[in-house]
Amino acid sequence: MSGLSHSTPRPIDIKLHQASRLLEIKFDNNTECKLSCEFLRVYSPSAEVKGHGPGQEVLQLDKEEVNILAIEPVGNYAVKLIFSDGHDTGLYSWDYLYDLARDYEALWLEYLGKLSASGHVRKNIA
Repeated sequence: MSGLSHSTPRPIDIKLHQASRLLEIKFDNNTECKLSCEFLRVYSPSAEVKGHGPGQEVLQLDKEEVNILAIEPVGNYAVKLIFSDGHDTGLYSWDYLYDLARDYEALWLEYLGKLSASGHVRKNIA
């Protein structure tokens, strides 16, 4: 998922809703999504989360209450998200953000399945 293809939809509006811990993204192909800060944190494209190769992924635990403190543009191709738990090393390219938006439900269920398989229970938060 590296690089930027010319066919990738580009965000035209990114709004952070800190109270509800949601990042709202509108793409130039009329796709709109709201991704939770927790979802974005556990799917960070950083080496800390992804590892340095297949099978080296690190399951992120206890991220239910994480928030985004800042969004920094990186050129014309990505944003860097600064999370409340100190994580700030992932660059979210337009390609990657669009993939997360498109595949949200399947990715979220995959994450919940991994948590369950590890024996970890998510906190219920309001």
